[in-house]
Amino acid sequence: MKRGGRKMAISEVLNKISGVQTIESIKSALKIDRTKAIYIIYRLRKRGYVITKQDAGNTRVYFISRENILGGKSYLDVLNKYSPIKLSSSEVYKIYGREVSIEETLVYALKTRKFRYILSSLALFKRIKNWKELYRLGKRNNILRERIKKINKVFLNHSLPNKTDNFRYIIPHLKSKDFLSIENKWKMHIPFNRTDLVEYKT
Repeated sequence: MKRGGRKMAISEVLNKISGVQTIESIKSALKIDRTKAIYIIYRLRKRGYVITKQDAGNTRVYFISRENILGGKSYLDVLNKYSPIKLSSSEVYKIYGREVSIEETLVYALKTRKFRYILSSLALFKRIKNWKELYRLGKRNNILRERIKKINKVFLNHSLPNKTDNFRYIIPHLKSKDFLSIENKWKMHIPFNRTDLVEYKT
């Protein structure tokens, strides 16, 4: 692979562009034109380093990693597959030898206490197949109330707070201005407002 007049090794290219990229960000990172960026993606994809998705605006997004050739999935893979809000991290834990479930991915996202992870995880609720498993994981990780409003009615009464329970934050110090009734019902401060959900409406 060449950048200008100098040939770059695949390892050097991967070091520079591993993560979530677009053609434009690859052009910028490698200081090359669009034609060369497309060629590099083509070569890396043939070797198994690239997974291609489309975001909510139909822009191609490339998930580039050495670990892609090993198979396995991460929680970020699941979130990025189903959510219009794409995530990137330099620390991705891959799980091998089994399927990564929607339920455990949702719990993972909530436990990060990171705004975009939790916002991204909202897309998973409509894909939950095993509410019993989600309830079990939520109870074990003490995050039953974090699944506010979306919980299956079968487990609703087991998850609602007691009158003596204190308010909790999903993300410390962040609270909603738009979802006060939900916050009061669950005694749980929601970290986003309606304007934060715009990517779910496209």
